[in-house]
Amino acid sequence: MVSWEGERVSQQASPRGTFLRVADALKSRIETDPDMTELPSAADLMRDYKVSRGVALRAFGVLQRDGVVESVPGGRWRVVRAGGPVDRRPLVDRVADIILEDELEAGAAFPSASVLAARFGVSRPTMTKALDKLEAAGVLAGGGQGRVRTVRAVPTREERS
Repeated sequence: MVSWEGERVSQQASPRGTFLRVADALKSRIETDPDMTELPSAADLMRDYKVSRGVALRAFGVLQRDGVVESVPGGRWRVVRAGGPVDRRPLVDRVADIILEDELEAGAAFPSASVLAARFGVSRPTMTKALDKLEAAGVLAGGGQGRVRTVRAVPTREERS
């Protein structure tokens, strides 16, 4: 038996509409937890609600259609809060802005891909690609496994736009 918001549902029950019940359960979690910024992965939903991957993906689709979540690179889903500002610029631009926001100087250590992935709610491989682009553009230096990236050049706001 799986419990969704106090409702007991038999696993032998018809799968028709199951994705809607999963979507409703996720909506309730989002409403009750104002700090929730990212949805669980499809694998987590499959495990927690004992549903197939297709059911989990359909639940995500319902939430996206309703404007509750949006997909982000790496197969994840970000919660969309009403009235909250959402930066839709490319990830590489948002990451480059860290240099200015954190007032980093040339030669300063840049945060790791893991730290930045958590900060932006994306996967580490997705963040690594963005950092590689900044290295290719000459903004960052170093990188690679076990090596600390450093700021090579500090872009001005005019150069970023």
